[in-house]
Order: sequence, then structure tokens, then C-alpha cells
Amino acid sequence: MSKEVTITNDNFDGEVLQSAVPVLLDFWAPWCNPCLAIAPIIEQISDEYDGTLKVGKINVDEQGPLAQKHSVTSIPTLAVYKGGQCVFSQPGALPKAGIEALVKQYL
Repeated sequence: MSKEVTITNDNFDGEVLQSAVPVLLDFWAPWCNPCLAIAPIIEQISDEYDGTLKVGKINVDEQGPLAQKHSVTSIPTLAVYKGGQCVFSQPGALPKAGIEALVKQYL
């Protein structure tokens, strides 16, 4: 069962900036094929790293101002927040091994 959290402008501070564990954010949209392709990988990572990593999903169609605030111009974009700071952000789909290598740097 997926542990992903839907991130909105209203809960961003509490779920991301104030998180006790690093947060992997997936900026996505339902019409984006690469976003849909990595969705199962993001879900697996959410399950496998439960307790040590929070995984949040931000639908850019529903949360446009939030995506704009974080300079997301292409999706999917993956970002990692640790200690209330964005420590990594990159557009593009990555394979599972690439996403795991990314998050392991910040655990």
C-alpha cells in the first residue's frame, strides 16, 4: 500500500519543510506519459523507504502556483527536500536505480 502524500499549497510547509525525514517530491500531471511511466516506481520507493523517506506528489495542473514557486518548468520533475531546504531538483524521468541512488544520498 502506497505511503505517498498528496502535496498542496496548504500542506506544503507541514509535510515538506517541517518533515523530520527527507522528502522526495514528484511534480507530475495526469496527461504526462513520462510521469505515468515513473508513477509505479515512485510508489515502490514510497513503500520501500517508508519511515526513512517521505514521498509527496504534486499535480501541477491542480497546484500550478506551487509548481511555479518551485521553478518547475518541465515534468516530471523530482526534487528532494531535507531539513526544510531543497537539496536536489531535476526534470526528467529516471529509472528506479537512478531514483534510489538519488534518495540514498540524503538519507
